[in-house]
Order: sequence, then C-alpha cells, then structure tokens
Amino acid sequence: NWTIIGHALKRQPPFDHFSKTQHGNGVWAPAIRFHHGEFYIYYPDPDFGIYLTKAKNATGPWSEPVLVEAGKGLIDPCPLWDEDGKVYLAHAYAGSRAGIKSIIVVKQMNAKGDKVIDEGKLVYDGHELDPTIEGPKFYKRNGYYYIFAPGGGVSTGWQTILRSKNIYGPYERKVALDQGKSPINGPHQGAWVNTPTGEDWFLHFQDKNAYGRVVHLQPMKWVNNWPVIGIDKDGDGIGEPVLTYKKPSVLKPVSLATPAESDEFNGTNLGLQWQWQANPQATWSFLNPTKGMLRLYAVKMPDSAKNLWDAPNLLLQKFPTEKFTVVTKLTFTPNAKLENEKAGLMIAGLSYANIAVKSKKDGNYLVYTVCKAADKGKAEKEEVLVKLNSLTIYLSVWVSEGGKCKFSYSLDGDKYTFVNEIFTAEPGKWIGAKVGLFSVREQKTNDAGYADFDWFRIEN
Repeated sequence: NWTIIGHALKRQPPFDHFSKTQHGNGVWAPAIRFHHGEFYIYYPDPDFGIYLTKAKNATGPWSEPVLVEAGKGLIDPCPLWDEDGKVYLAHAYAGSRAGIKSIIVVKQMNAKGDKVIDEGKLVYDGHELDPTIEGPKFYKRNGYYYIFAPGGGVSTGWQTILRSKNIYGPYERKVALDQGKSPINGPHQGAWVNTPTGEDWFLHFQDKNAYGRVVHLQPMKWVNNWPVIGIDKDGDGIGEPVLTYKKPSVLKPVSLATPAESDEFNGTNLGLQWQWQANPQATWSFLNPTKGMLRLYAVKMPDSAKNLWDAPNLLLQKFPTEKFTVVTKLTFTPNAKLENEKAGLMIAGLSYANIAVKSKKDGNYLVYTVCKAADKGKAEKEEVLVKLNSLTIYLSVWVSEGGKCKFSYSLDGDKYTFVNEIFTAEPGKWIGAKVGLFSVREQKTNDAGYADFDWFRIEN
C-alpha cells in the first residue's frame, strides 16, 4: 500500500558541490516529525552539517534547507519538543569526518528549531556494548526520554533502546530487536510510529547487498515502559523481525499499491521513482507529451571521468524486488558529424553493465559494456553485438535471484536475443544497485544527438 508522494529535496545544497557525482555523500539518515501543523525533516550532510526543511503538507512544497549546525561528521539528527517549550536535537558522529564515533549527544536548539544554541552533552557512549551506535530517534513517553538507536553495524547489528527520566541521562539500556533466528539481518536504523487507531509500529531497514536497504514494518508493544519490537518468541524481551504480519488497522479501506516503477513517459512529469546522479541540468532531458516520449540528450562526459561512475546524467531507479524484467523502447538520433554518442539501458553500482546503441562513422552499432570496479576508475570492456539498420530498438534486462542480470535486445519488440554473459549486480556506495537509462558523448558540440525513450516497463 506504499506510494512515493514527493521529494523534499529537488536539488541539494551546496548546489555547485552536488552538480558533480558525490557517491556515498549528501543526505544520510534523516528524521521526519509533525509539529504545530508543519512537517519537519532534519537531515545530515556529513561534509557540511545538519539541515532543516519544512512543509505544511507532506507532498510539499518544502522550504529551502537551512543549516541548523555547520560541521563535519554530524550525522543522523532527530529533534524533540519538550513540554516546557525547550527544543532538543540528538545526533551521532561519523568517524570518517569527525574523528570520533559510537556516541550519542543531545544539544539544545532555539524555539524555532532551526539553530543549535549550545555545544551539546554526551548522553551515551556505545563503545563497550553498542559499537558504531548511530541513527538516534528521540521520543518522550510516560515521563521517560527514549533514544532508539541501532548498534553493531549496518548489516550485523541490533536495535538498542535507551531511556531516562532526565534528558541528559543517565540512560538505561535494553536491546529490543535483533535478527535472532529470522532471515532479516541488521535490523538497522528505524523509528517508532503510532497510528490514528492507537497502534504502535516500528519501521527499519535490512541491508540486502545489491538490493539495497529494504524497508520492513514490525509490530511493536510497550511492556513496563520498554518497547518490544517484532515477535518475542522466547519471552526474553528481545523481539525478532517478522516477514509477514497482519497489516496496520486503517480508518478507511485502501487499494493495493506499490511504489512507482514503470513509466510510460506520457505525462508532463517524470515518475517520482527516478533519480539523477547529481543535481540535474535542464538540458539533460525533456518530456515530449505530444509523442509520449522522454528525450535524453547526449551529455558530454566530464573531462575527469574514467567511466560512467562519474557521469552525473544517469537516470536511475532502485531495484523494486528480487526478480524482475525491464524493457525499454528507444529511437536513437545521433549527430552524424560526431562519433561515439551512446544511449541505452544500464545496471549501475560499484561495477556496472549496459546495452546501448553507439554511433560510428559508418552507422549505429549495438554494444554490450561491462565495467568492473568502476568506482576505482577501471576502464570499460565493450563488445560489439550487431550493426543496426533501424534507429529504433528494444532493450531489456532480466534480473534474477542474487542480482544476476541477463541483457537482451529485439529489433521488432517480439523476438529477443540474449547477450551471452551474465552480469552480477553490485551495490553502490551505501545504496543498492540501480537500473535505468543514459545518453552520453565524448566530443564537444553545439548540437548533441539524442535518444527518445517511448517507455520503461518493469514486469515480474
């Protein structure tokens, strides 16, 4: 029943910095809160500091981000508005930038919640019991202050709960959720949600390598002012995650829905599932509602780029499930005066593969490209599949269990020819693999070629 309703950040500041690819940088773990009729999102950028953006409606428009506190390595902020009118912010530290880690601090903010006004207090050191503790979520209930925070690492950790009658501690500690005998490793990050019908639930993610960070919903209940999350099978107070469970009770019936995947490119806006690799430029793409197509212009590769890892104009989306097939139809119109304009379908990650149309002096060719260790600047290996007589072609990739990817093509949209090689998808930097479209060139020109994509369809 989940759908994407909007983007809080259309472009990320500082704008010039994020006009280039910034793998693993940018927004880390945010917190969203509703306070006095407004939605607040506090998000950390480990290289610049903690930002705040606000909106009257969750669908937007969202305000321009303001810097709540500048600094390096300040991560995973979460606010708390106390009954006495004071406003606080809990956050953690990234050792890679700050030189310190595995601690939680609490700082006071001004009444508007848009500026930190003190140096903060150390409220928990996780080195002994909760190494790499991070992602704190801050609550108050029944006179207790609670900090929900994962310890033990992204793919191997657990959910720690801290509670105290005093905001600065001392905090008692309890583990409320771990993998146990379940297949759900982690379980990492996470937040308590209470519904209008009075139910308690817990959202968290599971790191599934190439499939990225998969979000889970767990039942939650309070026992002696401690949360128990998931199902506590052995009665030790520590829950295990569940894969299936009765859905939350809702006030009115809702139809089945999944987050957007396919896109027919018939409207005036791209689907909300699409993500660029950097702040986009207006000349990269245009929707053509009259023809129901998306045009991607061939954008010149950055001079410093060794391969597509550093290309900002990749239009990608997350893997929607474990097994799926993507098909797209494209018509390629290169600039006849140039060579090596290239457009196609790709699986992106630390290594990547794509099937694409490439222009040569004597016409267009279909090529299959693999780049292993792309993040380390390694060179692509390109194989010519066939010379093309038509400008229009159908490209496809079949993704099976374990992220195994098999590319294929069709000249008529009916009969498909598979590429012999199987490519195994890899995660990106702190994200899963992605699938999507690209259009690039090597040479300077005042009249770039382009690819018109008729549709992009994902099927089981």
